[in-house]
Amino acid sequence: MAAAGHSFWCDLCHGSGDVPPDNVKEGCGASRAFFRATRWNAAGSAGLHCYPDLVSELNLNLANWKSARPPQAITLDGQWSRLEPLTAAQHGHSIWLAVNGHDSVWTWLSDGPYAREEDCLQALHAKENDNASRFFAILPKQPSGTTAAAGYASLMRIDPPNGVIEVGNIMFSPQLQRTRAATEGIYLMTRYVFEELGFRRYEWKCNALNLPSRRAAERFGFTFEGIFRQHMVIKGRSRDSAWYSMLDSEWPDRKLTFERWLDPANFDTEGNQIQSLTSLANTSK
Repeated sequence: MAAAGHSFWCDLCHGSGDVPPDNVKEGCGASRAFFRATRWNAAGSAGLHCYPDLVSELNLNLANWKSARPPQAITLDGQWSRLEPLTAAQHGHSIWLAVNGHDSVWTWLSDGPYAREEDCLQALHAKENDNASRFFAILPKQPSGTTAAAGYASLMRIDPPNGVIEVGNIMFSPQLQRTRAATEGIYLMTRYVFEELGFRRYEWKCNALNLPSRRAAERFGFTFEGIFRQHMVIKGRSRDSAWYSMLDSEWPDRKLTFERWLDPANFDTEGNQIQSLTSLANTSK
């Protein structure tokens, strides 16, 4: 049945099956409602590309769905990092020290670079008071036990009724880049989104030209969904955006991969990883 259904779907998507929505029978995992959402041209053929797999009624039925909860100003604590609600007073100076002289960290962000600490602090103060987003300072844990903010990230475009939220405005200073603390920071936020807040969909968007961010999204287990052309204007330049997502149903596997990578046993005495996050993800499939 699955093979026959998939063949039907492929025929439909490639225009070889002229099946109007009202002629689609319920069952086989297909939904007539979905077909009605597809544009049909005068000849009765599909005018849009379809999903590569059949849509299951079980996945569409959210009769028991409850709205997610918005993120709160809480601390998220891990082995290698701690995330705290961002404040300019508490984290501003250490962030400035981490980014001063490293203007490249602002290349793909909507703000910066900053020539003066007071300008950077003013921008952080605005983020602290942004009612539409929740910013977290990322503090790597040092062997000495001390911590200092070396970057930040936010939960944004928060849509609790639909269970959709985005991680964005990610700023990793050189001190934080390519570290266990950075990866764990993403893990802590993702776990918080799915397990404590109850979101269904977690998004990652970036400039389509920002290859490091796109590689990071894939490394963290997000699925590429496409390019939104002329999506934004940032710093006087047109931006095409690459969209990625992770679903609540995917999180258990992603969580296991994160935790296997973050395990101290996955690092040698010099702190080098033994297995990469990508290789661990591939072996768990």
